[in-house]
Amino acid sequence: MLQDIPTQTLREASSCVLETERLMLRKPTLADVKAIAHLANDRRIAENTRHLPHPYSQDHAVEFVRGTANDDRGIVFLIENNYAPIGVVGIDWREPDAPELGYWLGVEHWGQGFGTEAARAVIDFTFEGFEVEHLMSGARVANPASRNVLEKCGFQWSGVELHRFEALGSSTPVDCFRLSRSVWSSLKNWGSSTRRER
Repeated sequence: MLQDIPTQTLREASSCVLETERLMLRKPTLADVKAIAHLANDRRIAENTRHLPHPYSQDHAVEFVRGTANDDRGIVFLIENNYAPIGVVGIDWREPDAPELGYWLGVEHWGQGFGTEAARAVIDFTFEGFEVEHLMSGARVANPASRNVLEKCGFQWSGVELHRFEALGSSTPVDCFRLSRSVWSSLKNWGSSTRRER
């Protein structure tokens, strides 16, 4: 079970580099602070991301990067396209029986499929590397683009809950989603057979 995974394993996983067709996912460093602050300091992102404050300063980015260096509660990747940071994706392990996928992209990178591509890479990494039976995620009811990313990754809607958003200073309805290992495995097998047929 996940509870038995040592902290060191999560830290080692955080230092992995994942590559997709267009993206590289790696651990954020202090050299990324300026880029992270620039991307995250947009109210449209903060209003759709539970834990991002607004305005978002370089001090917030420093705190974020330092937190990821010693965090035993999650795995965080900086998303890069053509060696330029465009967002963040990761898995929050604070609820051991319900690890949660989270992500955000800089506004100028919306609508290009980067969120789906990055999320799929982290989902594959998690199911292949850890004994976990399902992943959770969520999207504000008022954020259909994020809901679309989750559905493209195979997540299935499981209900609506109220969650607090730091930038809003209040709670708002969130569509909750769940992806089981069996659904993920079926999608992976279907994708493999489709590729073989080409």
